[in-house]
Amino acid sequence: MSQMRTTWVDRTSLTERLLDAAITVFLWGFRVLVTLVVVIGSLLTITSGKYSLDQWIDLVVDGLALGGLYALVALGYTMVYGILRMINFAHGEIFMVGAFAGYFAATFLNEMGWLNANPLASLLSIAIMILVAMAIATAVSLLVEKIAYRPLRNAPRLVLLISAIGASFFLQYTMAGFFGAGTYVYPTVTMLSEPVDLPILGALRLKWLDVLVIGAALAMMAGLYLFVMRTKAGTAIRAVSEDKATAALMGIDVNRAIVTTFAIGAAMAGAAGVLYGLMFRQIVFTTGFIPGIKAFTAAVLGGIGSIPGAMIGGMLLGQLESVGPTLFLDGLGVPSTNQLKDVVAFTILVLVLIFRPQGIMGERMSKARA
Repeated sequence: MSQMRTTWVDRTSLTERLLDAAITVFLWGFRVLVTLVVVIGSLLTITSGKYSLDQWIDLVVDGLALGGLYALVALGYTMVYGILRMINFAHGEIFMVGAFAGYFAATFLNEMGWLNANPLASLLSIAIMILVAMAIATAVSLLVEKIAYRPLRNAPRLVLLISAIGASFFLQYTMAGFFGAGTYVYPTVTMLSEPVDLPILGALRLKWLDVLVIGAALAMMAGLYLFVMRTKAGTAIRAVSEDKATAALMGIDVNRAIVTTFAIGAAMAGAAGVLYGLMFRQIVFTTGFIPGIKAFTAAVLGGIGSIPGAMIGGMLLGQLESVGPTLFLDGLGVPSTNQLKDVVAFTILVLVLIFRPQGIMGERMSKARA
C-alpha cells in the first residue's frame, strides 16, 4: 500500500513538473512571438518609407497628449490603492463627472460670449472650466468615499471591491437619469485648433490644444509629486500608506490623510475630464468606462501604488496606443491598424504582468519599503 502511494505521489509530481514546463514554454513562446512581431514589423514599416518624419512626430505628440490624460486618471487609482489597498473602480466615473461639469461650464461661458472672445478670454474660460470640474469631481468623490467606502474600511478587500463596482454603476446611471443617454458636444474653442507658430519648435507641428493638454498634464503631475514629497500633508499620506496603525500612534490623522488622497485623485480626474472633452469633443454617461480601464492599465503598467510609476505608465501607454499599431503592424500588412490600439496596449500589459507583475516602478517601491 505504501509503495502504491509513493508511486502515485511520484506520478503527480511528474505531471505537475511537466505542466509547469509546458506553461513556461508557452509563455516564453508568446514572448518571443510578440518580440518578433514588434521587431520585424517595426523594421518593415520604417524601411517601407510609407510614413514621413512629420507623420511620426504627429503620432508621438498625440501619444504624449493621450498619455498625459491616462496618467492624470491613473494617479487617482494608484494613490487610493497605496493608502487603502483597494481598486477604486468608481474613479472612471469621477472622470466622467468632471467631463460633464466642464461641458456645462463651457456651454455657459460660450453663451455669455467669453469662450471665444479673444485668446486671453479663452484661456481664462478653460481655467474656469477646469476649476469647476475639479471642484465637482472632488465633491462627488468625497461623497462616494464617505457613503460607499468609509463604513467598509475594515472589511475584507472583496467587499470594498464590490462596493466600488456598485458605486461606479450608480454614478453612471445617475448621470444618465439626470442628463439622459444622449451625446453632449463640447463647444469649439477656436484658439485651440490653431497651429503654434514658434521658431524654437522646429519641425514640430503643434496645435495649441496639444500644448494645453501636455502642458497641463505635466504641470499637475509635477505639482502632485512635489505636494506628496515636500509637504506635511504629503508626508502624512505617505506615512499612512506605509502603516495606518503606526501612523495613528504617531499622531497622524488617518481619516484626514485618506480624505485628502481621494480629493487629490478626484481633482486630477476632473481636470483630465475637461482635457478629454476638449480633445475628443463628445461625452456620454459611459465616457469614463474606457478611459478608466486604460488609466487602471497604466497604473498597473507603471507599478500600482507608485506615483512616478503611474506617470510613466500613462505616458508609455499613450505612446503604445498612438505609435504602436502603425509601427508594429502596418509593415506586416495588417489592415486598419489604428483600430487595433487596444490590442497592442493590452498585449504589452499582459507581457508585463507575466514577466514583471510588480510593474515598471514596483520593485524600487518594494525595496524602499523593505
